[in-house]
Amino acid sequence: MKVISTQKAPAAIGPYSQGIVAGDFFFASGQIPIIPETGELAEATIAAQARQALENVGKLLEAAGADFGKVVKTSCFLADMNDFAAFNEVYAEYFTENKPARSCVAVKTLPKNVLCEVEVIAYLGD
Repeated sequence: MKVISTQKAPAAIGPYSQGIVAGDFFFASGQIPIIPETGELAEATIAAQARQALENVGKLLEAAGADFGKVVKTSCFLADMNDFAAFNEVYAEYFTENKPARSCVAVKTLPKNVLCEVEVIAYLGD
């Protein structure tokens, strides 16, 4: 296994890695909408937070040698299922070439009380 770490995405805020490559797969830890350069949260709208979370995912994919086209599975966590449609609008901007398998659930609370969190699994093979 190989640990993936980049300063272009938020640092882990607990005892975990930003991501792990195991064999031909990359497993990214859940990304919340922290702006890496400032450590601040993105604007408190679902669109802004979804976009920042997905930008952070993109930076981890890049560090692992992948991109959104290599993602095979996403897990999306929303603080409020009423944000589902708005979240999907932003999500669709990032997954244009392929539509990975996905789970999307509402949860009681997310770290730092953000509105969403996204984690991915990507295939690194040919």
